Amino acid sequence: MNPEITDWSGKRVWLVGASSGIGAALAGELARRGARVALSARSVDKLRALGIDGALLLPSDATDTASLAAARKRLLAAWSGVDLAIYLAGDYVPMRAADFDLAVAEQIVSVNFNGAMRLAATVLPDLPVGGGIAFVASVAGYRGLPKALAYGPGKAALIHFAECLHLDLAPQGIGVWVVNPGFVATQLTARNDFAMPALLTPEQAALATVDGFRTGKFEIHYPKRFTRVMKLLALLPYGLYFPLVRRLTGN
Repeated sequence: MNPEITDWSGKRVWLVGASSGIGAALAGELARRGARVALSARSVDKLRALGIDGALLLPSDATDTASLAAARKRLLAAWSGVDLAIYLAGDYVPMRAADFDLAVAEQIVSVNFNGAMRLAATVLPDLPVGGGIAFVASVAGYRGLPKALAYGPGKAALIHFAECLHLDLAPQGIGVWVVNPGFVATQLTARNDFAMPALLTPEQAALATVDGFRTGKFEIHYPKRFTRVMKLLALLPYGLYFPLVRRLTGN
């Protein structure tokens, strides 16, 4: 379905949202495997603090089309091309109907979904056969969940966008991947006030992501012991799904 990436040596990889969490861990892992990494986030100081030798630092705002275009221009000037772009930027605020905040919800969707579309629009002309673009979404995009009133819909839209893009690009030999992690210990998930089953470190998530690129599959999801349960739940009719999720989550 996708190119199988087993050798990262010399691969030109642009990671958008690389200053912390999965993005930072993945940048370090790919660099250790010999990839040439370009790193984007709003704070260049945070990118420098990662200490990745030889990394191309491209500070930019994923919610700003002009900012991404300027970063792309610098990347092409330095490398003359890119093999793989990975969208990792994300935002999360637990939210339910009683405390729904439209401005916050729109900001979350802007980062989690609109930013991914902006990156795609920026790099689509550059993607080579054998390379492609990957989007980090979430299992929260499978079905509706408590406290995910803004986060879940944006991730669901991102999964759908990646599916549509894959249908167009796969016949050309250009890969499109969607990465759906379960719970990963980051600054964002630290906002949760509930126990997070099968919680991974960012480093574990990075390794699982790299392993996923080896398979050529469209979806990379982990940890399997959790994501498979979520996939089964997503198959249930609403009459079973809603009461079961309420019982499992206590909401």
